Amino acid sequence: MATYGATLRRGLPRRPGGDPWPPAGDAPLEVAAQAAAPVTAPAAPAAEAPAPAATPVVETPAAQAPAPAAQAPAAAAAPVVAAAPAATVTLRRGLPRVPGGEPWPPASTVVVAAAPAAAAAVAPAAAAPAEVAAPAEAAAAPAAAAPVAVAAGGSGVQLAPAGSSVRRGLPRTAGGDPWPPAGTVVAAVAAAPVAAAPVAQAPAAGVPAAASAPAAAAAPAPAAAPVAVAEGPRPPLTLPRTVWAGKNADTRPAPVERTLIGPFSKGQWAIVVLFGGAALLLLAAMAVVAVRFLLSLEFMQDFQARFPGEYHLPEGAPVGFPAWLGWQHFLNFFLMTLIIRSGLQIRGEKRPAAFWSSKKNPKSKMSLTQWFHVSLDVLWLVNGAVFIVLLFVTGQWMRVVPTSWEVFPNALSAALHYVSLDWPTENGWVNYNSLQQLAYFTTIFIAAPISAITGFRMSAMWPKNNEKLSNLLPLEFVRKLHFPAMLYFVAFIIIHVILVFATGALRNLNHMFAAQGSVDGVEYAANWTGFWLFFLSLVVTVGAVIAARPLVLSPIARLFGNVSGR
Repeated sequence: MATYGATLRRGLPRRPGGDPWPPAGDAPLEVAAQAAAPVTAPAAPAAEAPAPAATPVVETPAAQAPAPAAQAPAAAAAPVVAAAPAATVTLRRGLPRVPGGEPWPPASTVVVAAAPAAAAAVAPAAAAPAEVAAPAEAAAAPAAAAPVAVAAGGSGVQLAPAGSSVRRGLPRTAGGDPWPPAGTVVAAVAAAPVAAAPVAQAPAAGVPAAASAPAAAAAPAPAAAPVAVAEGPRPPLTLPRTVWAGKNADTRPAPVERTLIGPFSKGQWAIVVLFGGAALLLLAAMAVVAVRFLLSLEFMQDFQARFPGEYHLPEGAPVGFPAWLGWQHFLNFFLMTLIIRSGLQIRGEKRPAAFWSSKKNPKSKMSLTQWFHVSLDVLWLVNGAVFIVLLFVTGQWMRVVPTSWEVFPNALSAALHYVSLDWPTENGWVNYNSLQQLAYFTTIFIAAPISAITGFRMSAMWPKNNEKLSNLLPLEFVRKLHFPAMLYFVAFIIIHVILVFATGALRNLNHMFAAQGSVDGVEYAANWTGFWLFFLSLVVTVGAVIAARPLVLSPIARLFGNVSGR
């Protein structure tokens, strides 16, 4: 059988140019001094050897039978396990705890007890002499095994004895006491005994005997020597502290709040727009089908014949559009675009880049964006006043002001045609349909005055000292009315542009920007003059929107007041 050394295999050095690691003579903790061989001593006769108190003796029925005087007593051999001597083992040392320090743990030795031998020999019963005449039944008494203590873990090293103090380490919290608290002791843990299997002694075959001697029980193994453990509390380590809690160890990052645009976030708005658009398309398709079915009915056909969507204008109504109306149309488009943009900027402006104040009243200040918005409003009002005057002077008012109650059923008929996608193809050079007439009338004579009055009430030009006027138009009510008026203008412009391009783009653009058209509506249907004028006006408007910044507006604003950064 091969034998192996108790020393560890040495490897590469821990430092360049050093000795192989671990040092010569080190042995693993598990390898203790080998146990001595069990010594078997001859047992005394059964009559002379008293049984131990902890070892039960089992008597056989044959023990009650009479035995001859010449019978020789049976000799039983009990195994005696000798205790192994304790050995001293050097602990293996590892890397230092701090840079440049000594290897850890410090140089020390540990006393380790040898493991007891696990085998026990049981001697067979002696044979009876041949001279015995009266044979009797022989029975073997089973040997009762004493409990053998086994070291926990199988390493042969015992833990600290119960009641000894526990070594204290680093604190659990910054600036706290070492852990565990002073006075903590090791709890006692009872080891479960391992009982050896009983061994039954068989009688010798063919040998009669009066009675079998009871077998001797195996002697209990001696307890292992305890590991030498220092008593009393251990002092804290004298090594410098190398681990500290970070600056954010006791802080938890606050949950990131979602950026909301109104009641929803950006992702939720995308979902709303996607599903809302799909729902609107579905509703529009259903409306088209329903209106077409309605118009196919007989009573609706009679209604369309009576009210085709427009009515005849009064006698003397002008035909066509004068040149001044084209210029007015462009200026309205230009100013309304800038007014809507600057108004939206005011609603979202939190820290203005510059402020404007009047030369007459330097204490009254407004942001540069507000000054630009008010200035555009003034220009728009001036342009609107000129438009109203020319509208009534030239008779063009008859085209946009309803002159008959038939405007309402004709407007309904025109709306049904729009919904059914069978759009009216009237010639705007001569007459508008009734739905257009109502839309233009509402825009010119209702929406525009509401926007002008509410805007003037919110501006710095409003006489704040006049309590009667201020009470007549409360500021909160005016703000709630001004924004819907702006939304109406946005919707009107979008629908107006869509219909212009969907019902004959070149012809309609010639009417609005080039003041060209014919009664039959065919002569200028392929003329591109109006389109290029519209494109030029679009470029000018976009350029003005881009240029409307504090760098450009400040020099202009200084001509009418003072501009400051705060």
